[in-house]
Amino acid sequence: MRKWLIASLVIIIAAIAALTLIRVATQESSPPRASASALPRTPDGHPNLNGVWQVLNTASWDIQDHQAQLDVPPGQGVVEGNEIPYKSEALARKQENYKNRRTADPVKARGFLPGVPRMMYLPFPFQITQTPKYVTIVSEYTRTMRIVYTDGSQHPAGHIDFWMGDSRGRWEGDTLVVDVIHFNDETWFDHAGNFHSDALHLVERLTLAGPDHINYEVMVEDPQVFTKPWKMSMPLYRRKEPNVRILEYEAGGLIDEESERQEDEKKR
Repeated sequence: MRKWLIASLVIIIAAIAALTLIRVATQESSPPRASASALPRTPDGHPNLNGVWQVLNTASWDIQDHQAQLDVPPGQGVVEGNEIPYKSEALARKQENYKNRRTADPVKARGFLPGVPRMMYLPFPFQITQTPKYVTIVSEYTRTMRIVYTDGSQHPAGHIDFWMGDSRGRWEGDTLVVDVIHFNDETWFDHAGNFHSDALHLVERLTLAGPDHINYEVMVEDPQVFTKPWKMSMPLYRRKEPNVRILEYEAGGLIDEESERQEDEKKR
């Protein structure tokens, strides 16, 4: 009887310890949401997203789990389940992109606009300016700008090839939900060659978790490339330095300058 009681106590203690570890891990993976009454709000009552924000992850290099390489920091993935459901022919193209990434990446090799959602997790800060009718997002990288219309307007008709897509937002409670379509097929999700077609459709969700954190999620759908929709999620952190501001990183000009410098060195 005594042995049975001791064994039962050991099992109960182990179970409590396991539940505690799970709870801690969950709390660390994404910032806990503040109560609705504690959130800073704009005059129209919506959560106040104004400010300068930035990720603290390596998703722009690779949105999946990856090891360190030269000029690539190691990182944990932001894709739910760490699997991207490529069609077989699309997976072959992704692998080819990876082989050629140093010269083919539209961002790192060519200085082009990053597209969405990559703009949101580049290693550059971005500034959100929120009004009742629209929300602007401006990145330090190449002065990239998005306008998210929240005035109830619809996407323009037809298909339009936009680098940054067309963004239409609405509020669902305290979450800004953004529907994005009208893409070209020139941008990548990351430096690892994950790509999409011009049929890309995104649904982003930005939820203010507290004064200094936004929980960002994006559902990705592209029937030409993927067998089913898939999701990424990550926290965005408010930049807190005094007088923080968006500076300038003109990628295309810097790449051109470096190319000219290398050409000059060859002539010497």
